[in-house]
Amino acid sequence: MVREVYGVHLSVQEKARLKKMVRSGRSSAQAATRARILLKTDEGWTASRVAAAFDVSVRTVRRARRRYAEERLEEVLRHHNSPTPHCKVDEKVEAHLIALACSPAPEGHDHWTLRLLADKTVELGLVESLSYETVRLHLKKTRSSRGSSSSGAFPR
Repeated sequence: MVREVYGVHLSVQEKARLKKMVRSGRSSAQAATRARILLKTDEGWTASRVAAAFDVSVRTVRRARRRYAEERLEEVLRHHNSPTPHCKVDEKVEAHLIALACSPAPEGHDHWTLRLLADKTVELGLVESLSYETVRLHLKKTRSSRGSSSSGAFPR
């Protein structure tokens, strides 16, 4: 059996706030679930029992308890988004990518492929690495078509 490391001891005001939050239905489902987790943990329920009762993982229960112990109630209830990944392609790189797609294809090729564009962009030192899917998404955003006689970069 795993020892419960972080105990939850809610004040009267915190309990009242959490109960009101659960009853009102105005908070997000995640915040309401975390509120229920804290309320049941304060009543002495084990992490596995709470997890089973609210259909969440034991890790979710432990994480809510740890955040309550370390950061208090506001941080537990606040919505935490995953960090957004750093975008490799900024406006400058996108402009180079479009210009490259509008230029004549390299020797031995009829037209630019997504992989050729990605490789050339890396070769030019504009980015460290670039997937062909990222190239596709950025060209799609500009309605650029590598296969037609008109590149599509500029509307007709």
